[in-house]
Amino acid sequence: MLTNTIPAAPHTPTPIQPRQVLSAAALTTLNQRSNRAGVLRFLGHLGVIVLGGYLWGSAPLWLALPALVACGAGLALMFCAMHESCHRTAFANPRLNDAAAWLTGLLSFYNSTFYRRYHKWHHRYTQIPGKDPELEDPKPTGLADYLWQLSGIPWWMGKLRCHGRVALGNLEGCYYIAASGQAEVIRSVRLQLLAYVGVLAVSTLLGHPWFLFTYWLLPLAVGQPLLRFVLLAEHTGCSNDDNPLINTRTTLTLWPLRWLMWNMPYHAEHHLYPSIPFQALPAAHEQLKPYFERVEAGYLRVNRGIVADFSQG
Repeated sequence: MLTNTIPAAPHTPTPIQPRQVLSAAALTTLNQRSNRAGVLRFLGHLGVIVLGGYLWGSAPLWLALPALVACGAGLALMFCAMHESCHRTAFANPRLNDAAAWLTGLLSFYNSTFYRRYHKWHHRYTQIPGKDPELEDPKPTGLADYLWQLSGIPWWMGKLRCHGRVALGNLEGCYYIAASGQAEVIRSVRLQLLAYVGVLAVSTLLGHPWFLFTYWLLPLAVGQPLLRFVLLAEHTGCSNDDNPLINTRTTLTLWPLRWLMWNMPYHAEHHLYPSIPFQALPAAHEQLKPYFERVEAGYLRVNRGIVADFSQG
């Protein structure tokens, strides 16, 4: 089994109710949302994509290739911005959250209207088989399966299949989408696909028919393995239990990656208190880390542990 790299501090009693770890006053302080923090992070993240894309298209090869990787990482990790916006914690303004969620979903090839409902169910039933929709995508069971998932190809196949099915009005099996929200989800997915077609049409008319492939599809494909690599760390090897102190992993990582991920590496903190916005998660971590079973030092170490588990069973 995966082991905890940074064990819980001794003599720290585990509370009977995990979500009562923080006092009401402490939680009120941490829950303060900020339009300024959200706008600065969003513009900075977008800047990584734009600068990377510009250098990828104009710089000499020795600089263009690293720029392609940076642009791709920025596009793939826009998922993290969408995730934060879907919780409506990226900004204080609800309309800003919803607009940013849709745009970042467009860039990362997710649909925020669908994902918000899917993800709400994941939080409600984290790691509970038969209830958590994330468990419908099985974790890798061997090295070949691990590398296949890391490639991003299964994700692309799943996204194309899901977007196409929803656009045709088929939500069979999507038990996490209430009947009252189905029309909105279908409309949102159709609008998203139409946006891609619109960009393709306009760029073709302007004499750049490969624009969508060169500056979106290819970079996103390059960045997708990084997103798969970090997302595998969130729950793989954790307990199938409804206790948020043990069913989710926090991974300590370098500042640039943590910044680009909107502090999502503090994932156990986020699952325990989803109301805490991204900019307050580091402070929440300092208060909560003794209570968590899994706080681990680095994504490389977590993924090495995942791979090592294959040989043990």
